[in-house]
Amino acid sequence: MDLKKVAVTGGLASGKSSVCHILKNNGAYVVSADEVVHQLLNSNTLNQEIIKQLGSEVVSEGKLDRSKIARLVFENSEKLAKLEAILHPIVIDEIKKSYEKVKNEKKYVLFVAEIPLLFEIKAQGYFDYVIAVVGMQRPLSQDDEKRIARQMPQEEKAARADYVITNDGTLEELEDKTLKILRKINARRK
Repeated sequence: MDLKKVAVTGGLASGKSSVCHILKNNGAYVVSADEVVHQLLNSNTLNQEIIKQLGSEVVSEGKLDRSKIARLVFENSEKLAKLEAILHPIVIDEIKKSYEKVKNEKKYVLFVAEIPLLFEIKAQGYFDYVIAVVGMQRPLSQDDEKRIARQMPQEEKAARADYVITNDGTLEELEDKTLKILRKINARRK
């Protein structure tokens, strides 16, 4: 039987990473789309393409400057679309490579990918199950508000997901909710 693939998605600061950490501590292999992006932005092969699309102002001391990129793309939807067109297909490809690498190891109970923009980039079809983490609303910085404006509302993500975790209590309560879903997924046939 193949290793089940689960995507964890949700809004900004909803608790996605905490859910993934709990799953990892309970035998899941976890990969983060954000970590893949950070690795890609440090890759020389992508640097030239990103500079070509966004301009040399995103470079500091000979390297891509993530904060400059963020400032630029969240103020310019055309540049954001160009960056996403470069990064999103590669990120999903890297996640698929990770799955292929670990599926035959028989070391993990689940393959989990944390992907904040899962539905926005239409990548949900690759996964067997989707968990949406819905967090409590909190005051946001101006930069966070710009980021969240680009995302699908968390209620819509929850409506599209197979499982929903409402992160509205303690870490222990979040762990309990996460483990209940883990048991349900492990009990299901693929």
